[in-house]
Amino acid sequence: MLALGKLLELTLAGREPAEKTQLTVDGVRMRWLGEGALEVRAPEARDNGLDLLLSAGIHGNETAPIELLDRLLHDIARGDLKPRARILFLFGNPEAMRRGERFVEQDVNRLFNGRHQMSSGVEALRACELERLAASFFSLPQRERLHYDLHTAIRGSKIEQFALYPWKDGRQHSRRQLTRLRAAGMEAVLLQNKPSIVFSAYTYDQLGAESFTLELGKARPFGQNQGVNVERLEARLKHIIEGTEPAAEEDGLDGLKLFSVAREIIKHSDSFQLHLPADVENFSELDVGYLLADDIAQTRWVIEEQGARIIFPNPKVKNGLRAGILIVPATADGLA
Repeated sequence: MLALGKLLELTLAGREPAEKTQLTVDGVRMRWLGEGALEVRAPEARDNGLDLLLSAGIHGNETAPIELLDRLLHDIARGDLKPRARILFLFGNPEAMRRGERFVEQDVNRLFNGRHQMSSGVEALRACELERLAASFFSLPQRERLHYDLHTAIRGSKIEQFALYPWKDGRQHSRRQLTRLRAAGMEAVLLQNKPSIVFSAYTYDQLGAESFTLELGKARPFGQNQGVNVERLEARLKHIIEGTEPAAEEDGLDGLKLFSVAREIIKHSDSFQLHLPADVENFSELDVGYLLADDIAQTRWVIEEQGARIIFPNPKVKNGLRAGILIVPATADGLA
C-alpha cells in the first residue's frame, strides 16, 4: 500500500510524509496538501466531473467517521477502490484527535463563515485553513460539488443516523441528494432554514457545494466503534467514488423522516438552565407547555409547537452559543 494511504497514521503521529505525491498502479494521483489533508485525483480519462470533499475529525473524539475515511483511503492506496471522482480527504482537528478530545480550546465547528476571524488560538487558525483547503478544492468550474462532513454525537439518539442540510437564501434543497442520503442509511434529515457557522454550511453557502453534516451514532474512542454501523454509508461512498451509483428510485425518500428548525435555544448567561435530564437523547419529544429552559431577564423557552423534539442539547456551551435546537416534522414540499 502507498504510504500516503496512511494519512491517519501520519496525522496522529504529527509527521509529514517523505513523498508528497504518489501514484497507484492504476494512475490515481495522491497528493499531501498539509496536516490531515490529502487530494486524490483520478486519471483524466476516468474523471467523471465530481469533486467530493470528505471530512471527519472536526471534533477529535468522533472516531468512527475518522476510521471510515481511513478505510476508504487504504482501499484507494491499495488499488482496491478505483476513483472516478476527484476527492479531498480532511481530518479536521488533528491536535484534538491526538488527545482524544472534542477540541483543545474551542469548538472548530462553530468557527466557520467568518467566525474564526473574530477569534484566536489553534482552532481558529485551523478553521481558516480548512476554509482555504475547501475553497481551493472547489475552485474548478463546471464540476459537481459534494461535501459530507462526518460526525458522531455526544449523546445517544432516538434516531441514530441523520443529516443536517444547510440553508441559503434562493437555493432549494435537492430531492436527489435526499434520496442519496436515504440510500446511505440516513433515517432523518433536518432541513435548515437559516444561516449557520458549521463547516458544511460554509461549503454550501460560500462554495456552492451540496453539503451535509452527517451524524452517525455516539462518539467512542478509536477501536471501540463496533456499535456504530456505517456499512450502508461506506457502501454508498464507494459507489460515489467509483461512479457506480444505482439509478435513483422514484420512492427513494420512502421512510426518510424530514424535520425543520422551529427555534434555536441560545445560552445568554451563566444563569442559563436547561430543564432536561443530563442523558436525554437527541430527537426526544417534548409536550406543549413544557418549560425547556430559562435564562437571565426572565427569558423562558416554553414548548408551543406540536410534535416538537430536541437535538444537540448542551447547557455547557459558551455564552452566546446554541444550547439546543427545537425541531418539528416537515414535508418534502418545495424540494428541487
